[in-house]
Amino acid sequence: MGLVCSTAQLACLCGSTACSFCCSQCPSCRNSTSTRIMYALLLLLGTIAACITLAPGLQNALKKVPFCANSSNYVPSEVTLDCQSAVGYLAVYRICFILALYFFLMSIIMIRVKSSRDPRAPIQNGFWAIKYLLIIGGIIGAFFIPERSFGSTWMYFGMLGGFLFIIIQLILIVDFAHSWADAWVGNYEETESKGWYAALLSATFFNYAVAVGAVTALFIYYTHADSCDENKFFISFNLILCVITSIISILPTVQEHQPRSGLLQSSVVTLYVVYLTWSGISNSPVRECNPGFIPGLSSHDVATQNRVAFDKESIIGLIIWFSCVLYSSLRTASKSSKITMSENVLVQDNGAVRNAGEQALIGNEDYTTVEGRNPDAESGNDAKVWDNEEEKVAYNWSFFHLMFALATLYVMMTLTNWYKPNSTLDTLNANNASMWVKIISSWMCLGLYVWSLLAPVIFPNRDFS
Repeated sequence: MGLVCSTAQLACLCGSTACSFCCSQCPSCRNSTSTRIMYALLLLLGTIAACITLAPGLQNALKKVPFCANSSNYVPSEVTLDCQSAVGYLAVYRICFILALYFFLMSIIMIRVKSSRDPRAPIQNGFWAIKYLLIIGGIIGAFFIPERSFGSTWMYFGMLGGFLFIIIQLILIVDFAHSWADAWVGNYEETESKGWYAALLSATFFNYAVAVGAVTALFIYYTHADSCDENKFFISFNLILCVITSIISILPTVQEHQPRSGLLQSSVVTLYVVYLTWSGISNSPVRECNPGFIPGLSSHDVATQNRVAFDKESIIGLIIWFSCVLYSSLRTASKSSKITMSENVLVQDNGAVRNAGEQALIGNEDYTTVEGRNPDAESGNDAKVWDNEEEKVAYNWSFFHLMFALATLYVMMTLTNWYKPNSTLDTLNANNASMWVKIISSWMCLGLYVWSLLAPVIFPNRDFS
């Protein structure tokens, strides 16, 4: 429903007639939901534009862009490389620079907004045509930024922002694991249906089977009998941690405080940690231990120069990234949110309902009656996207934009394969910094999940429900 309402908002970019027609055909939905989906769509369109610049067929056309045409060589000073060889990656850097800058500025503007009565609320929930025009104009202007040290400097911001978003992504994935298990176990307890029990077992077995198969493949392709000790350590150590974490999830003490905790959550976390391990060692600078090693831009092979980041690792990373962005846009905070610390990331239920009829239907006098209002709606018609934040915002607007700015930096690093412009390793996808970012992230994921299991045990007097 939220996506349909957001489509109606998008139609408002084309004029009042299209807006009125679409709104008349759509069901009503909360403004907080519709706005978040609109920003997710904005981020998705920016990502698609960045992906287009990496298409091999466009590389020759992109060589004429101003930042390449005005740069005789591509900094850093100690390595002289042709800017035209890296034009796809550098174009992605500029597109994501504008998107990240937009979300950072919106985050600053929306600091301490408490309700939609704030004068800044129309900036958050409206003016979509102006926003799109500003971003498009900014991207065009970014292509005139001289290369010099722009790429090598912006890469460090991208690496830091990508790491911070991975932490948010971990929180969302752990919350998803708890919510999934809570829903399915709850259905089984209520219905005592063997179908739900079989579904629980099947999903858990499938996740663990894929994880074991992936670990086996990592040992086969990323290690050798007499070398690659670092890769062997990462794979083995993370495997041991995953086994320990799975055991903790079914301990009697944990089960006493969290009856619905079990192996389904652990299997989801294990599968994600295995992915992070694979992603980390795929960035290993040791050539013989990295079957996905891509030679650098100084290579004279044109096909190698045009080989971009659309490998299996990047595709899976983008799928997980977009799933988390969509999940954070649609998901309402659940009972597990306090444990997983995702209560500040997801939408809160602020008790606002559409009208008095819905209030009576809910049967709760504590709910606040909020009349939907939409300045774009025709007079005499009900607003299809109604304001549920007149008394209290349903989510932290400033943090939401900060999260999307970090998501932009993460997708920038993923599309460019965590490419380091000033690397002396002469490679496109291998550097120690990106490897350690992902390996440390895998440890943080396990630590966060174990904390979500042990927190109710350590603090029995605290309400986590």
